[in-house]
Amino acid sequence: MAETLYTATVTSTGGGRDGHAASPAGDFALDVRPPKELGGSGNAANPELLFSAAWSTCFNGALQLIMKNEGVDVAKFQPSVTAETSLNRDPSGVGFRLSGKITVEFENQDELANAAELVAKAHEFCPYSKAVRGEFDAEAVLG
Repeated sequence: MAETLYTATVTSTGGGRDGHAASPAGDFALDVRPPKELGGSGNAANPELLFSAAWSTCFNGALQLIMKNEGVDVAKFQPSVTAETSLNRDPSGVGFRLSGKITVEFENQDELANAAELVAKAHEFCPYSKAVRGEFDAEAVLG
């Protein structure tokens, strides 16, 4: 097991995809609703939206660190990172699976010769990108 640097805790109550999520510290709290595409109201966040927010922000931070380490002027080539997370039926016919895509655009992108290389390095470095590749130590326990 890796050395733990930080742990975020959020508790889901209510109907899961149609409920509430909050942290014990009170710094995160929101209602969760299924999207209209899944028969819900669509008037609040959903797990895929939350994952996309987390992945895009983490990836952006990783990318900017890679850029700085490579001597790239982050202010001149400010990145914008978009994450898409899709809920799919599992091909086995049992349950669901997630899939996703990260899209990066840089300011002055046509002047950044190593843009694709920077994105690839960030994808190798970002812990969320690692998790979606299966590098995630997960467990489910009864409390």
